[in-house]
This record gives sequence, structure tokens and C-alpha cells, in this order.
Amino acid sequence: MADTASLLERIEKEGIQTIDFRFTDLCGRWQHIGFAAARVDQRILDEGIMFDGSAVSGWRDASESDMMLVPDLSTAVIDPFSAQPTLILIADVAEPGSGLAYDRCPRSIAANAMTFLAASGIADQLMTATEMAFSVFEDVRSEVQVNEGSWHVRADEGKAGSGARYDAGNSGHRFSSMAPYAVAPADHLSDLRAEIVSMLQAMGLEAQQQHHNPSPSQCEINLAAQPMLAAADGVQIYRYVVQNVANSYGKTATFMPKPLAFEPGAGFEIQQALWQGDKPIFAGRGYADLSEACLHFIGGILLHAHALNAFANPTTNSYRRLAPGQTTPRHLAYAALNRSAAIRLPFAARPEDKRVELRFPDPSANSYLASSAILMAGLDGISKRIDPGEPMDRNLYDLPAKEIEELPTVCRSLEQALVALDTDRSFLTQGEVFSDGVIDAYIALKRSEIEAQETVPHPMEYQLYFSV
Repeated sequence: MADTASLLERIEKEGIQTIDFRFTDLCGRWQHIGFAAARVDQRILDEGIMFDGSAVSGWRDASESDMMLVPDLSTAVIDPFSAQPTLILIADVAEPGSGLAYDRCPRSIAANAMTFLAASGIADQLMTATEMAFSVFEDVRSEVQVNEGSWHVRADEGKAGSGARYDAGNSGHRFSSMAPYAVAPADHLSDLRAEIVSMLQAMGLEAQQQHHNPSPSQCEINLAAQPMLAAADGVQIYRYVVQNVANSYGKTATFMPKPLAFEPGAGFEIQQALWQGDKPIFAGRGYADLSEACLHFIGGILLHAHALNAFANPTTNSYRRLAPGQTTPRHLAYAALNRSAAIRLPFAARPEDKRVELRFPDPSANSYLASSAILMAGLDGISKRIDPGEPMDRNLYDLPAKEIEELPTVCRSLEQALVALDTDRSFLTQGEVFSDGVIDAYIALKRSEIEAQETVPHPMEYQLYFSV
């Protein structure tokens, strides 16, 4: 744990010019305020800085806009992308005067969830590992006007390739969705991913694995397990690194779940494991060598899955990835090793490696909110001893239509997920982890996104309905 004196000494010793206070809004976007290092003293590091909370969507009204950013000194890391020496400090949002955590600060909600976990007596730590996919394109354009709308993506891989490299006939060494682990030159992005991994390591994150995904221009990097709050901080750093490295290559990276038509979308696998001291709570003698607590944890997630969709799949685009007919884990079932189920239990030879993997979340999720909500659902399952039912040890993508219709699924739309969150919120408000105020604000913010799209025709509607 860093202390103020040692951090001030580091700032002077390393010639830091800017202290960048980073915080996260409800949609999961990293925002920042830069402060001249010469003006940063012990009081600022201990008490924080003031900022305008009304400038952040879903937060304060202009009549009560003053808020504070209180830095977590243990998060200090050099920004490798800044021209001037810059030190990043991840901050929590607090009320001025009282210094209490703001109930709509996603990072504070994650801290609340960890406090609730410790008080529950079930466990004292939640280890979290993440696997987040992203897409890399050469050019992206979109436009919405009264009489026209368009989106255009160009990439060096697959059918979205430029005319000079693909459409005009150069089909040699093109990426194939049948070979997601192909090497260069079919994999155009191997050098870019390798540099992302190097930059992640420079910022203190351990990237365990990087590879191409089945969809053209789509990559994935796996981050090692950390305590939940640190893991969510790591996701924010990961996003920042991916987008900046892509920019340095003259490309653009997106965490949009479904940026290309007719291609697989991007997933965000979240692995969680409860620990009590040095004891892995999820190891036992039940199915797949799991404990009763782990199975009840799964039961809670399945019970509250539709409410969880509002945080794990928080955009209208999310449900294009989860649409029927896609090879995405949309069926609410669990099984060992099974990547077609919404909850997979990865192979683990050792008790300490037992964990639960959620496969339906996508990269548009706010990691602080999604991880906290998943934890709260799992804890509700443990406390109420919720039975998850029988595992589904079959390929759910290949089941006969009659059987597949009988399986419950994730939500079909963002609106359905928001309705579920509104009606099934009591598991989140236990211990005041989530307040009713933040849930209401989140629902209102997301409904405004739905409304923004409802009045604009879709290109496919012209193909389907113009001649009716």
C-alpha cells in the first residue's frame, strides 16, 4: 500500500509533470482530470480534488454539481502513452464535506460488494480473471441524417478488407473463421497484440495469453486473476492500452460487441472464485469436484441472469451478438468444459484452480458493475441455497429445435433486461451495495440510449418493408 510521502518522493525523483486522476462513469468509460504535478501536495493526495459531477451522464444535477475525486495511491502507474511524464491515479468519487463514497461511483460500488462479501462470513476474497475480445479496423465511419444513415468498416482481414487487398482479387493468406489460431501472414494483428501485451506488463498487468478470435479482425487477451477491485481496475487499463496501441498503428480498436454483420461477436468471459483465507471455497466433492457453495453460487447467477444482463450486456448492440442462431452462449445452463453454456466450469486439476466462468457478458460492460452484480447474485444463491438444476453436458448449439426451445435463455433485448433489473433488484441492494438511486439512474440512462435509436430506420427495414 503506497503512502503519501513515498508517492511525492517518486513524483519528484522521476520528474513527473502531470498527475492524471482517472475515474469511471456508469457506462464504464474512463474519464480524467490532469493536474500539474508541481501543484500536487500531501493534502490533495489525501483529500482529493474537486470536479463537476453534473458533466457526467447519469450523475449530478447542475444545482449540486460539486464532487470530489479521491485517489487510491496504490493504483499509481506511469502512463506510457503520454508525451510528458504522467502518473495515473485511479480515483473514487466522494461527496464533498462528508467524504462519503458517492453511491453512483462504479468503483465504490465494487468496494461495497467486497465489504459485503467479507461481512457475509462466506468468504473474504473474490478472485477474478477476465478474457475480453476487441476488434481492430483500418477505417470506421458512421452517419445518421434525416434522409440517410450508414456505417462503413474497413479492415485488412476477411470480407471487410479494402479493395486493393481483398475485393480486387488478392485472396491469398486471408483470414478464415475456420482457423482462428492461424499464424501470420493470415493473422495480420499478431505484432499489434504482442505490443499490447508488452504495454500491459509495463502498466503492471499480467497477460497470460493472447490470440486471434474466430471473427476477422477480432482478438482476445487473457488477464491473470486478481482480487475483484484490482481486476476491474485492470480492465480499464486494458481498454486504454488496446485503444492507444491500435491508434499508434494507424488503426482503431473497438469493444463493441457486434461491429460486423454475419460474423461472431466479441465476448467478455468473467471467471470468479471465492476464497476464505487460503481455502478455495469452490472446491469440493460434487459435480466436477465443486463444492455445494459453488453450485449454489451458480444457482444464484442463473436465477438472476436476466437482471444481470442489464450490466453484463448493457447496449442494444449486445443483443445482436446474443440473437438466436448465433454461436454465442445464450442458453442459461452450466456444465464443465462446455463453451456453449452460459456458465462454464473450466478444467482445473487443483482445488485452488476451481472457478466459475460466465460466458454471456460482452466487452461493452462496466466491469465494476458487472463483477459486483455477479458476485451479489452468487452470494444470494449461497445464502438461499438455490439449486442450479442438472448440468448440460451437451453441445447446446447442435441440440434439436424442440429441445433447445425448452431451455431458458438470456434476455432478447436491452429493454427486457432493464425491466428485469427494475423488478429483480433486492439481491443487489443487500448491504447497500447498490442503492436504489444508482439502479434507477442506470435504467434511465440506458433507456435514453434505446429511445435514441427507436426513431431512426434501420437499413434492413428498407429491404424487408419498403415494398409492403
